[in-house]
Amino acid sequence: MLRPAVVWHAGAMASRAGTVAQPQDLVDLTALLDAYYDVKPDLGDPGQRVAFGTSGHRGSSLKASFNEGHILAITQAIVEYRAGQGITGPLFLAKDTHGLSEPAQNSALEVLAANGVSVLIDARHGYTPTPALSHAILTYNRNAPAGAPQADGIVVTPSHNPPADGGFKYNPPHGGPADTDATGWIANRANELLENGLRGVKRIPVADALAAETTGKFDFLSSYVDDLPSVLDLNAIREAGVRIGADPMGGASVDYWGEIGERHHLDLTVVNPTVDPQWAFMTLDWDEKIRMDCSSPSAMASLINRMSEGATFDVATGNDADADRHGIVTPDGGLMNPNHYLAVAIDYLYRNRSGWNPNSVVGKTLVSSSIIDRVADGLGRKLVEVPVGFKWFVPGLLSGEGAFGGEESAGAAFNKMDGSVWTTDKDGILLALLASEITAVTGKSPSQLYRGLTDQFGAPVYARIDAAATREQKAALGKLSPSDVTATQLAGEAITAKLTKAPGNGASIGGLKVVTENAWFAARPSGTEDVYKIYAESFKGADHLKQVQAEAKALVDGVIS
Repeated sequence: MLRPAVVWHAGAMASRAGTVAQPQDLVDLTALLDAYYDVKPDLGDPGQRVAFGTSGHRGSSLKASFNEGHILAITQAIVEYRAGQGITGPLFLAKDTHGLSEPAQNSALEVLAANGVSVLIDARHGYTPTPALSHAILTYNRNAPAGAPQADGIVVTPSHNPPADGGFKYNPPHGGPADTDATGWIANRANELLENGLRGVKRIPVADALAAETTGKFDFLSSYVDDLPSVLDLNAIREAGVRIGADPMGGASVDYWGEIGERHHLDLTVVNPTVDPQWAFMTLDWDEKIRMDCSSPSAMASLINRMSEGATFDVATGNDADADRHGIVTPDGGLMNPNHYLAVAIDYLYRNRSGWNPNSVVGKTLVSSSIIDRVADGLGRKLVEVPVGFKWFVPGLLSGEGAFGGEESAGAAFNKMDGSVWTTDKDGILLALLASEITAVTGKSPSQLYRGLTDQFGAPVYARIDAAATREQKAALGKLSPSDVTATQLAGEAITAKLTKAPGNGASIGGLKVVTENAWFAARPSGTEDVYKIYAESFKGADHLKQVQAEAKALVDGVIS
C-alpha cells in the first residue's frame, strides 16, 4: 500500500483510474497512421508547428502536430544543423514501440540517406531504449581516435505519452538531450521548411534508404547489456539471489530485460512481454487515459496488485515506453514516490561508489524533494539544484563532477563504478536494477531505507496541482524577478529564498520558487495548457502542505494578474 504522505495528483481520482483499458479507450491505429501521411499541418495554428520541449518535439497525427511533414522537415533541419556544427560521424537512429515511431523513423531515414548521412539502425530490427541510444553515442565517441568524426543520434519516442502520440528527439555528440540553442535552431529551420512546402528537403524512398551504402546496423542491445557490470554490482544481486520482476509496460525495454537476466544469470522474470501499440493491457492513469507512466500508481496498478497478491519478487520494477523512467515496487511499501527513491539511491550510491570523484556533487531539479538536500548535507556533499530538464546534468555526468543527476518525474542517471560516464540521458533500466543492488548489499528494501532516512531527516509531503492562467499570465510568470515578490512569510514561516534562477547554475527556471525552513513551492507555466503548475512540499504534514499550496496560488496570482 502507498504511504498516506504520498500525493501525486490533486483532486478526486477518475472513477476508472487503475482499471484495465476498455475498447473505447484504444486508439484507432489505422486512422492514426493514415493521418500521419495524409494530414498537412496548418502553420497558422501554433499547436501544429514544430516546437521542442524538454524532451523533443511531441504531438499526434490526429491533431496535426506529428505528421510526415513535421518529421521530414525536422530531420532535414538536423542534417543542416550537424553540418554547421562539423558533426560528420555516424548518426544512431532508434525508435520505441509507439504506433507512430516506425513510420517516423522511416521518414527520418529517407531524409538522412538522401543527404548522405551515415546512419546506424538497430541490428535486430527491434526497439531501442533512450538510454541505450545515449550509451551507444558515448561509447562510439569515447573509442574513436583523437580528432575522429563524432557520432550523434535521434530517438523516435514520446516517452510515457499516450498511444496516439509521437515524439522526435535529437541527442548531439555529448549523448544527452540537445540544449535550447540547438533545438531552437532546428525548430526554426524546420518550420521554415514547412512554410516553403518542404522545398529544400532531400528524400529518397525508404527501400532505397535501407539499401544505401550509408545505412548500417548496430547492436544497441549487446552494447548496453554487456556493459552493465561497469556501472552496477550485478555479482551482489546474483549472489544474494534477489528475485526481480520487471515490467517493460509494452515499451522498448522488452527484449533488454530478458537478455539482462539471461546474460548476467539473474533471478529475473519479465512479467509482461507484450508489445501492443494500442496498449490494451494497460490500466488507466489518474485521468482515465492510457499513459505509460511508471511513477503513477494508477498506470502501475497491475504490477502493484501482483506484488500485493503474493508475487514472490523482492523488487518489482516498471519502465515507460522508451525506458528513461523507472518505477520501483517493494513488498513492504508498494510503489515508491519517485522523490523517495531518488533520496535512497543518492544516499546509497555516494556511500558505495569508492571510484567516484570524492568531490562529486549531487544533482537534482529544483522541483525535486528537499529531503534530497538533507541527504546530501548528511553525506557531506554539495547539492547542485538546476531547472527542470535533464540536459542540465550532462556536463557533470561527462566530467564526473556530478556523478548523479535526478529529477522528480522518475528520471535519473549515474556514472560507472570508476566515475566515468555511463549515459547522459535518463536511464530507467539502470535505476530499476539499482533497487536490486541496494536490496542485495544492504539486506533492506528501498522502502525500508527511505523510512530510515525520514527518521533522520523528517518526512516530507509533496504534491503538484494546476492553477488556471491565461497566456499573458503564463508569460508574466516566466519573466518574474525575486523583487516582484513582496511577501515575507509562507504558511507561518519566514521566507528564506525567492528564486527565479536555479541556484546550482544560475539558469532561468521559467517561473518562481519560494523557500522556508520546512517548506517550499515552485510555480511554472505549462507549455501546452492554460494553467501553471504549483509544486509544493512540507516537512510539517499534509495540513501544512495545503496551506502552502493555497498561499502559493494567492501569492502567484497576485503577482501575475
